[in-house]
Amino acid sequence: MMRGVMASEWLKIRRKGIWLLIALGPLGVVGLQALNFFLRYDYLTKRYADDLWGAVIGNVHQLSVPTLLMGIAIVASMIAGIEHQTNAWKQTLALPVSKWCVFACKFTLLCTLLVCACTLLAAGTVVLGIALGYGTDIPLVTLLVKSYLPFLAAMPFAALQTWLSITIKNQAIPLTTGVLFSVLCLFGTAVGDWVPLKWLYLENQWNEPFYSAGPGLLLGLVIYVIGLIHFIRKDVS
Repeated sequence: MMRGVMASEWLKIRRKGIWLLIALGPLGVVGLQALNFFLRYDYLTKRYADDLWGAVIGNVHQLSVPTLLMGIAIVASMIAGIEHQTNAWKQTLALPVSKWCVFACKFTLLCTLLVCACTLLAAGTVVLGIALGYGTDIPLVTLLVKSYLPFLAAMPFAALQTWLSITIKNQAIPLTTGVLFSVLCLFGTAVGDWVPLKWLYLENQWNEPFYSAGPGLLLGLVIYVIGLIHFIRKDVS
């Protein structure tokens, strides 16, 4: 049953421009950092001489955090907005599928698309570093940590945006929420380790990125379950 619903979800997004958005997000981040490094090449190369690759990866990561939060909001809205735009929720739920399956498939689709975006971000970072002439001694562990762990730390926001986008017909509300999170996260490193917005930067007093990603996964699961229960009990129109 879930396989059939997932196949249906993939078909729904074929002509929605979501893949273009998934590509533009990470490529835009890498492009802006390319502009930053090429315009200030001598200064930045001298400043980060001890760890050139770490500088590239770190700068890309810093810019990718607000982009990730905004992307989560937009993609979640586009995935759920299909039924809202066509008033097709009753028809969708009239099929022999359960509400939990529909909710789970939309969340799974969002996460799959975000993983694709993270992969593009990692690949783009490698291309940028090589183009800058920083060699091929790439710190792969650091690259993978900075590219994928923020996605895990962002699970609370992915679950929340899926919940809001599915249950609220007016998509301005979840989109506004996404914009708010994107703006607030710019100050994320200045708050306590317990604030979810800081988790995406993978910074904490233990200097251990997994200590940021772990709570993100746990809180994301809690919000996902709450959203799922609410959707199951909610009447659709």
